[in-house]
Amino acid sequence: MIYFAKWKIVLVLLICTLGIVYAAPNVLDRQAMTEWAEDAPSWLPVKQVNLGLDLQGGTHLLARVEYEDVITRQVEALESNIRRALRDADISRQGGIETRGDAVILTLRSPADSDRLQDVVTELDERFLVTTDGASGLTEISFRTEAVAEVRDNAVLQSIEIIRTRIDELGTTEPNIQRQGEDRVLVQVPGEGDSGRVKDLIGTTARMAFHMLHETWLPGDALPSTPPRRAFIAESHERVPGTDEPVFEYLVSRTENVSGENLVDAQPTLDENNQIVVSFRFDAAGARAFADTTRANVQRHLAILLDDRVISAPRINEPILGGAGIITGGFSVQEANDLALLLRAGALPAELTFLEERTVGPSLGADSIEAGQTAAVIGMVLVVVFMIATYGMFGAMAVSALIFNLALILAVLSGIQATLTLPGIAGIVLTVGMAVDANVLIFERIREEIANKRSPISAIDAGYSRALTTIIDSNLTTLIAAILLFALGSGPVRGFAITLGIGILASMFTAIMVTRLMIVTWLRRTRPKSIPI
Repeated sequence: MIYFAKWKIVLVLLICTLGIVYAAPNVLDRQAMTEWAEDAPSWLPVKQVNLGLDLQGGTHLLARVEYEDVITRQVEALESNIRRALRDADISRQGGIETRGDAVILTLRSPADSDRLQDVVTELDERFLVTTDGASGLTEISFRTEAVAEVRDNAVLQSIEIIRTRIDELGTTEPNIQRQGEDRVLVQVPGEGDSGRVKDLIGTTARMAFHMLHETWLPGDALPSTPPRRAFIAESHERVPGTDEPVFEYLVSRTENVSGENLVDAQPTLDENNQIVVSFRFDAAGARAFADTTRANVQRHLAILLDDRVISAPRINEPILGGAGIITGGFSVQEANDLALLLRAGALPAELTFLEERTVGPSLGADSIEAGQTAAVIGMVLVVVFMIATYGMFGAMAVSALIFNLALILAVLSGIQATLTLPGIAGIVLTVGMAVDANVLIFERIREEIANKRSPISAIDAGYSRALTTIIDSNLTTLIAAILLFALGSGPVRGFAITLGIGILASMFTAIMVTRLMIVTWLRRTRPKSIPI
């Protein structure tokens, strides 16, 4: 254990040097470093550890995914298909078909047709179950219990991915977006102090659709007291200043001609009159549908709806065949940017209801960092005093290795762009105490060997050889605990697990390699008759 090959010496020195170099940006001013990193070459070590919500401030939101909206839409889609399917299967009914909540209701003329109806429904969508009253023929078509759970899970997971896409476009680093419970989503955005804007971006469903205005109505005409059966009244997206009243209302056909799901890009831009607009572009399928719609409806008005509100309703002067267009609406720069962001990210499958909102100020984060730094310094000083007082020069070598240990932790956290939170700082402080554990085991073993009258070289060699197994066992069990915390935990718990795991690996390296290299170098140069330990 006291022999070091040259390549091992070079490797240890290289790792320690890289640790210091990659950790160095963390001691520089964060704002200045961020600005300099934008123009610096990519190979330079300019990354800093990301600070979590509790350290740099930001926005904390807890929202519920209203997945019942998804169920309602799918039930309504089934209703429109049931009418045709009943005719094709020659199944008679009494009265009409209607949707009540999360079920389609109809009355079969012959209750015996229930099994045939189940086959028809299964062919349309196997997630639905048909229940018929044998006496009256009253039939309810609703989601199976397991299908409701599947719809809920899919809606929540899809919402998380869309929220993540929208938040990423804000330019923030390491947002924490995760599921809580069955239907809730936790969103933490470090560094973003405008919680209102975050809510607007992630809470807007942003479901875009293209409908024709109803053929019997033109903008400027009076609205009917009761809209026609296949039409609905939609408010304009623009509101009267200072109120929530729409500037205008439209009579819109219920038929969706083109879906916003076919959008592949949206960008804010200027039109020929230097007005801020949002340009959009469809995929191949959307371009075909858009071309067919505009070709068949020249001189009619096309309503562009976002979340059932009309953004604009331009008249189609000629067919639009390129699969692209613009949205006008008197947007400000911020409104155009946000609308383009929402359209690029895609529509949420269901509305979000915000249950909790909290903004953490940067001053509180600064206090947390200062408290963490104070705790780390106090812990470091106590460890230094203990090690030097107990083991003398060997203790001083272990303390020197501890500096490399902290540098390696910061370097790895910076390299993987991990987010440091208060629990993460606690993990680092804990690592400071644990980092010298291996050295204590080795030094105590060396003392035992000296007490047995062994020579300095033999005592050091035996101390490292016989303590190695104990060091690996003790650190391995702690590392397993850190891995389980990371796998099963979330948010701050994971931050603690990451710093603890990295700290364990770094402390094993510095104890077994760095401190040993220092001791072996001293041993070879001085050839001591006794060991000052």
